[in-house]
Amino acid sequence: MKRHEARKKALQALFQLDSTELAIEEAIEHVLEEENSSTFLEGLVHGTVENKEAIDAAIEEKLENWTLSRLPKIERTVLRLAVYELTYTEDTPDRVVLNEAIELAKTFGDEKSSKFVNGVLSKFTQQS
Repeated sequence: MKRHEARKKALQALFQLDSTELAIEEAIEHVLEEENSSTFLEGLVHGTVENKEAIDAAIEEKLENWTLSRLPKIERTVLRLAVYELTYTEDTPDRVVLNEAIELAKTFGDEKSSKFVNGVLSKFTQQS
């Protein structure tokens, strides 16, 4: 599974976990649809869930005139996934994480989602 596809599946699993009582493995299995999982996908989902409190706190610091709970669910989920990758993994360049998050926001969000996600995430990459 290519990394872009793994991110897409991770986003879908995290989106489900945000509103259901599914276990992490169930959410991953549900989005795979007969495909095999990948270490990268598993790492993204588990890492984002396990570090959710710290990730949410970091996102809250960067939001202007918004709270995390007011954000549309898809933007919140894309941001959590990207911030996990920016903060807790080192094998992907920041610009790649940013581009992937923007693409996910374009695919799953509305016309304003990608601009919003880009604006918030650019604040994370400026400090590095």
